Amino acid sequence: MNKPLAIAIVGPTCSGKTEVSIELSKLLNAEIISADSRQIYRYLTIGTAKPSQLELQKCPHHFIDILNPDEPFSAGMFANSALGVVNDIFTRNKTPIIVGGSGLYISALCEGMFNEQSNAKILIHRNELERRLTLEGKSSLYNELIKIDPNSAQKYNDQNPRRIIRALEYYYANGTLFSEAHRNKSYLEIPFQTLYFGIELERTLLYNRINQRCLDMWENGLVEETKKILNMGYSPQLNSLNTVGYKEAIAYISSKYTKEQAIEKMQQSTRNYAKRQLTWFRKDSNTIWLSGSATQIVENIYTHFLKLLKN
Repeated sequence: MNKPLAIAIVGPTCSGKTEVSIELSKLLNAEIISADSRQIYRYLTIGTAKPSQLELQKCPHHFIDILNPDEPFSAGMFANSALGVVNDIFTRNKTPIIVGGSGLYISALCEGMFNEQSNAKILIHRNELERRLTLEGKSSLYNELIKIDPNSAQKYNDQNPRRIIRALEYYYANGTLFSEAHRNKSYLEIPFQTLYFGIELERTLLYNRINQRCLDMWENGLVEETKKILNMGYSPQLNSLNTVGYKEAIAYISSKYTKEQAIEKMQQSTRNYAKRQLTWFRKDSNTIWLSGSATQIVENIYTHFLKLLKN
């Protein structure tokens, strides 16, 4: 094997990725790269299900609590930053374990992504588009994308506002279509090989775990955490807060929802998010899907890893 080997542990929220990665790190002398687009933010702790302080002490973690909630970040920025961390881990003869539910982040780091220019011009357009999203809604921006870049619009027909904004900001900042940039992209050379493992749970069990986690978050102080963030002066319109859990907490704080309505909405949105995660990760035929207890999954990953190292 010419390239060093990293491990990626993927799967939907509540599938047990954190526990598996920490236990595996003990066997492999590893460090964990968090590929989570919300755990990067300080103060967003309960709502993002960050590893506890005890868990963080068991193994070095990277890309947790590195930004304030109003600082922009993207998959390309993550890939560029994380690549240096991964290389550093290899130079210390340790194994990177890339863990998270943000499929685009993992793909950008492990498979390569065309270099995006995260410059001031892009950020200006992004801020304006975020403002318009709040005022006009995603349908207005999507219709704009249809006129400007129909190929991207067709690809993003689920009208995911983050992807719509990404395509529009790229066009306005660079004067070229986002779809063209993808077709003509020059991939970053990835100096390592990745072994992908997915954690699989029976759907009813997964949904039960999601529902219980949402209840636990609410009872453990999600609303108080959200109020604290808002009282620090951060806008409820921030992209970092436009996410499951915080959206519902903000709606409750503003009396749009009752507590019961907010929890129900949060549970439903989290289940839908888990579905989208599974759809994304199942597209990769190289992923080895595992089920069972955390101990059984760790043993299976360890066996596969050793076998590949010997080849």
